[in-house]
Amino acid sequence: MKVALINENSQASKNEIIYNALKNTNKNNEIINYSDTNSQLTYVQVGLLAAILINSKAADFIVTGCGTGEGAMLALNSFPNVICGHIEDPEDAYMFGQINNGNAVAIPFAKGFGWGGELTLEYIFEKLFKDEFGGGYPKERAIPEQNNKKILDKIKQVTYKDMVTILKEIDQEFLYNTVNTKQFKENFFKYAEDGEIKEIIKNILSK
Repeated sequence: MKVALINENSQASKNEIIYNALKNTNKNNEIINYSDTNSQLTYVQVGLLAAILINSKAADFIVTGCGTGEGAMLALNSFPNVICGHIEDPEDAYMFGQINNGNAVAIPFAKGFGWGGELTLEYIFEKLFKDEFGGGYPKERAIPEQNNKKILDKIKQVTYKDMVTILKEIDQEFLYNTVNTKQFKENFFKYAEDGEIKEIIKNILSK
């Protein structure tokens, strides 16, 4: 699994802490850091960037957040094919993965983040990636939970525009400022699989 880390500006100083927590708990997943301690992305830009990565298959899972985690969660859920949960503790992480089978989490990196904060992150990531997603919790609820996830996916296909249309219609300066970072340009074209999205991004960066 390709796991992408994206930090928004207010919590960029914690990028190394979060990245190390992911690396320490994900020996079998590839961790790709799309930020650094100087990240200037707003949580709205984080939502757009996450959607580009998921829809182009440059990433399978997104780890992000903001001060409270709420803004990042709302921004990510504004886009097609992204299901982002708000995660505060290991129980949230495990149940989101098992019940909701999403592909992104938004964590509050300021609220309650004190002494031992890096340990909390490691515990969250351990539980989040412990088992294959969508297994159900409790196990006897697995089938109805899996059915509900399929229904949600179908509804999102109707209620959201596709990503190519969004990239063409969105403010192009906003798009350019979102993808015009060193980390994005180093990683996106290496991992992205969707040719049409790659071409749109290539064109916007060439302007």
